[in-house]
Amino acid sequence: GSAIHRLLEVLPSIDPPLRLEKAKLYLSRRLGEGQEKLAEQVTAILEDHRFADLFSGASRAEVSIGGNVMIDGMARPVSGKIDRLVVTRDAVLIADYKTTRPAPKDRLAVPHTHVAQLALYAEVLKGIYPDCRIGASLVYTEGPYLHAYDEIELSAALAAVTAT
Repeated sequence: GSAIHRLLEVLPSIDPPLRLEKAKLYLSRRLGEGQEKLAEQVTAILEDHRFADLFSGASRAEVSIGGNVMIDGMARPVSGKIDRLVVTRDAVLIADYKTTRPAPKDRLAVPHTHVAQLALYAEVLKGIYPDCRIGASLVYTEGPYLHAYDEIELSAALAAVTAT
């Protein structure tokens, strides 16, 4: 998982024709030979138009976040690291990478804890960017699969977290 995260952090800044070669080299050094399929999966994410905003020059990788979220009527601290963040004039988009195998192809199979994590991060971001729409995605590297969530879905996931 950490090797994939690292590649998704650094490969966007590498010239696209060189990404696959660099990914293979990195993975062979880090994990040993025979990692070609994994390198292809990672570079496929960067070439997929659905992920274009997440890996644009305006995005940032591994962004630390912290703040308070109201849970059971009390402000509870939330901290973490957003795998990818993009801030535009009117929107904030975040993504969390998951290396779960097998990856859920269908949104209904996505673990609630994965969506809850996004919901907590989105709630913190609302305080930082009050005038922006917040969108969040889970990027499952096996596939790859992108499951995007809007503010209504994130609010519902947050309500489920705060109800327990």
